[in-house]
Parts: sequence; structure tokens; C-alpha cells
Amino acid sequence: MVQVKKMNVASFVKMQKELTATGELIRAKQDEKQALLDEFDSECKRFFFGKISEKSLLASVKKTNKELHRLDHLIRDASTRCRSLSNREMKFISAQAPIAYKATLSGISGGGRRPARKVVVRKSVKKKAVARKPVKKAVKKSVKRKPVSKKATKKKQSKKKR
Repeated sequence: MVQVKKMNVASFVKMQKELTATGELIRAKQDEKQALLDEFDSECKRFFFGKISEKSLLASVKKTNKELHRLDHLIRDASTRCRSLSNREMKFISAQAPIAYKATLSGISGGGRRPARKVVVRKSVKKKAVARKPVKKAVKKSVKRKPVSKKATKKKQSKKKR
């Protein structure tokens, strides 16, 4: 008797719950970040109107930056987790591809998998080393020149200037 592939719904629901919870975590951290930014904006306004000192604003800046960095890190981690969870779900879903069957007068046909494509590995052919003739480098012949006196060089330079 032919059996149809059935999805394990319990594991799929579990993955969906994890993905939803992680998405809610991201949203909560984004809301927390927005509240922090609003709070800092109100601190800046208080400083502008002279209600707090510059020293207290500086402390608020340090505290806010540290908290923003922490929240950004948590959001990035949760986003990475969502990506991996959704990839796992997509693999799970793609494994549920239907198997093709046909009803014929002689019974049910199909359901067989196609044979896997064989990957042909081509072996590299080693080339025989061909003996090459050594290349001769041209050697410059040294030409002996007569030593030039200092007076002669000075005369040539003075003639060129004219």
C-alpha cells in the first residue's frame, strides 16, 4: 500500500512558537530603545532650559550610550536567531514536497524517485615536462673610456650654457 509523506505538525508548531517569541523579543527591545531615546531627549530639553547642569547631562549621555549599545546588541542577536529559525523552517517545509502518483487501470504508478544525477569528476591529465632550451641573457660588453679631466667637463658645461 502506498504511503503519503506526512508532516510532523508538533515540531513545526514548536518552531513557529520559537520564531514568534523571538520576533516579540525584538519588538520589545525596540520599544525599550525608543523609550530610552525619548527620555534622553527630555533630558536635553531640561538642560537647554537650564533645569539641570552640564555635568548631569554628561552623566546621562554616558548612561544612555551604554544602554543603547546593549539594546542594539540584543536586537542583533535576536535578529540572527530569527534568521536561523526561519531557515530551519524553510528546510522543514521544502522536505514536504509532494511525491507524484498516478492512478492507472493496472494500479498506482509513480512514487519512485528519479535516480540522482551522477557527478562526473574529470581527472586532470598531467602534461609531460618538455625540456626547454635555456635562455641566454645578453651580456653587455664593457667599453673602456678615457678618463675625463675636470677642466674638460667645465668647458663643455660652459659651452652648453651659451
